[in-house]
Amino acid sequence: QVQLVESGGGLVQAGGSLRLSCAASGSIFSGYTMGWYRRAPGKQRELVASITRYDNTNYADSVKGRFTISRDNAKNTVTLQMNSLKPEDTAVYYCNAPVSATTVRYNWGQGTQVTVSS
Repeated sequence: QVQLVESGGGLVQAGGSLRLSCAASGSIFSGYTMGWYRRAPGKQRELVASITRYDNTNYADSVKGRFTISRDNAKNTVTLQMNSLKPEDTAVYYCNAPVSATTVRYNWGQGTQVTVSS
C-alpha cells in the first residue's frame, strides 16, 4: 500500500513563505502526474498545483505566480514552495496523483496544516 506523507506546514505571517514536502513509500512518482491539494475550513478540497512526468506544471489562478511545484523522482518527493502567503491560503495541504477532476490514485495522507496570520 502506497503511503503519502506531507510535511513542512506551520504558522506564518502574511507575506511569508513555506516549503512543503511530500514523500512516498515507494517508487510511484516517475510515471504519474502529481499534485498538491488543499482543504480550507468549510470548503471542498481543491487542486492548487500539478506537475506531469515531463515537469510541465499547472496552477490554480489563486496561487499562480506565488507557488511553485517541483518533483524529484529519484527521491520520490514532490515539493511546493509557497511565497507571498495570504490568510486565504490557510488550509490543510495534501499531495496525491490526480486521475481526473474528482479522483486521485492513492489514499490520502494526513496532510500538513498551513496557517497564515494577517
